[in-house]
Amino acid sequence: MNRPNIVVLGAGYGGMITTAKLQKMLGSNEANITLVNKHNYHYQTTWLHENAAGTLHHDRTRIKISDVINFNRVNFVQDTVVGLDPSSKKIQLENGELTYDYLVVGLGFEAATFGIQGLKEHAFTISNINAARLIREHIEYNFARYNNEKEERQDLLNIVVGGAGFTGIEFVGEIANKVPELCKEYDIPREKVRIINVEAAPTVLPGFDEELVEYAMNLLEGKGVEFKVGTMIKEVEEHKILVEKDEQQEEIPTNTVVWAAGVRGNSLVEEAGFETNRGRVPVRDDLRPNGYDDVFIVGDCALIMNPENDRPYPPTAQIAIQEAETTARNVKKIVNGEDNLESFKPDLKGTVASLGEGQAIGVVFGDKKLFGWTASVMKKIIDNRYLLKLGGIGLLLKKGKFNIFTK
Repeated sequence: MNRPNIVVLGAGYGGMITTAKLQKMLGSNEANITLVNKHNYHYQTTWLHENAAGTLHHDRTRIKISDVINFNRVNFVQDTVVGLDPSSKKIQLENGELTYDYLVVGLGFEAATFGIQGLKEHAFTISNINAARLIREHIEYNFARYNNEKEERQDLLNIVVGGAGFTGIEFVGEIANKVPELCKEYDIPREKVRIINVEAAPTVLPGFDEELVEYAMNLLEGKGVEFKVGTMIKEVEEHKILVEKDEQQEEIPTNTVVWAAGVRGNSLVEEAGFETNRGRVPVRDDLRPNGYDDVFIVGDCALIMNPENDRPYPPTAQIAIQEAETTARNVKKIVNGEDNLESFKPDLKGTVASLGEGQAIGVVFGDKKLFGWTASVMKKIIDNRYLLKLGGIGLLLKKGKFNIFTK
């Protein structure tokens, strides 16, 4: 009997958890498992805002795939996926081709620019380790340039963040903590630096609890953050942006625009011919797309509707991890010849947003609100729980956050 080839694309939350579970669930005589990823590391996407601000070194965020995946059990292919052909069951890589019997797609997200002119060319996104490192170095370079310019360049000191969802607010919180340190390092008065958060919705953290939103805004405004809500970014240029509120337009000089206002699924999934909505594939209860019983979609590429509000579940790490666990169990069932696949039901534990070191807000256990240091501790507990789930106590001790008494 031939062993089926299981191919997992992407080592994000969905791909890593799926692979880690499968290597434990399936014996080497039951299936061939292949993981494909561009880099030889996995990274915590939920920590990238800290890397981008320079408050956490990116090496803390990176996890070697070999620290979690047994390469004697899993064939790891370090390469870039350039195409999928589900009709012929082939994956095109930059340096070769793979065939599969069962495929798990966890290729992650891309920034959604909503057609804003100049955004793609002139804005940064907090999308991966290298992008986060570029943002950090760009901001520091601008501060270093400021006192070396013949004329005063306010654009070098204005940091604009587009979007006040979780990523935007978490980055704003970190950069607000980092700016005083940069000012001291580069001889710049703190009052000369502007951190401007632009959000098209009428409030920051749209849909989040109002009391928690008010706490977050008050805290961040106390650190010098300016909020422009109900305001749209109309155009981004190299040294300025154009925003609009109530049909009134304003130019803001800036050399740093960080876009955190929307994501979409990987465009390769669209190009493969799956039915998609903004790059995300509607999947059935068992996480397979219509018409493809040999393909599972997890993470940012999967579109799952919440029956309570008839809206898609947000593509969070929490949901990606749970999707991966269900997918691993279903793949095992298929390999074993079973057809009673498990339905995916999100078990949302809550949501916590960081506001900088020692500060956060969140709702957990249904409706319990957390503020400040207590929420920050819960955020670190959540992060540490993932590390424990992924790689056990060894990975937790190596990469975990234990400075819970920092205020």
